[in-house]
Amino acid sequence: MNSSVEVESGAEAARVVAPRRSPHAIPGEKHGWLSRLRSYFILDPLIWVYTLVLGVLALPGGWFDRSGRRLHWFSRAWSWLIMKTILSPVKVTGLEKIDTLKPHVYAVNHASAVDIPVLYVYLPFQFRIVFKKELLIYPVVGWQLKRSGQVCIDQQKPTNSIAAIRSAVKSLKAGMPLVIFPEGGRTPDGEIKPFLPGAFFLALKAQVDIVPVALVGTYELLPMDTYHIKCRPLEMRVGKPISTTGLTVRDLEAVSAKVQKAIESLYYAA
Repeated sequence: MNSSVEVESGAEAARVVAPRRSPHAIPGEKHGWLSRLRSYFILDPLIWVYTLVLGVLALPGGWFDRSGRRLHWFSRAWSWLIMKTILSPVKVTGLEKIDTLKPHVYAVNHASAVDIPVLYVYLPFQFRIVFKKELLIYPVVGWQLKRSGQVCIDQQKPTNSIAAIRSAVKSLKAGMPLVIFPEGGRTPDGEIKPFLPGAFFLALKAQVDIVPVALVGTYELLPMDTYHIKCRPLEMRVGKPISTTGLTVRDLEAVSAKVQKAIESLYYAA
């Protein structure tokens, strides 16, 4: 009797610890040593070259163009080169239903370092990104973020970011769209994580619509803690705008839940 229970418990434990299949893994697709060699010796070095060369070329623009419009062009060129290099076509759906002339807050799930290049190439307008302070430590990238008008938020001490928040609200009201990653960082397993409290504070203060966006396949292409790029098709799914008209910061929790549900519906749809 005891041995039977132990066997069942062992089987149950095995089921619990068994690795889950990635949410958008392609059945039967394998990435062996040839894929790794291609990534480590061709794709990754090319991306570093693009980053360094365009980062240096963008330096003069950063000193004289504090609006960030010129640096946005460099970021888009950098992203275009990356997307062409990694041979991963992107299917975009739903964007045609959005009035891109209006300033929206685009809420995007964050699964990979490739997410930002995808957004720069396939969102056909100027925008600014809300990013966490920790990214400033990266050479070239950190400088680029700081000089190009992006919005830096200190997640550990939000009170240190009051000036940045006020500037972002002002930019939104003036017509500049914002991109935010409400999870606060990349997912470690491909599943959408709970959104940070206050993620949509800027949208509520500026009274602009929130557009849910799901990036599909980027986690499987390049998850955290690896440089192995697994070339594959990607998708950018854009949902219906969620209005914030008349809402206040007291509605943050309800708005956050509504946006998360919308992104999850897009992300997990077959």
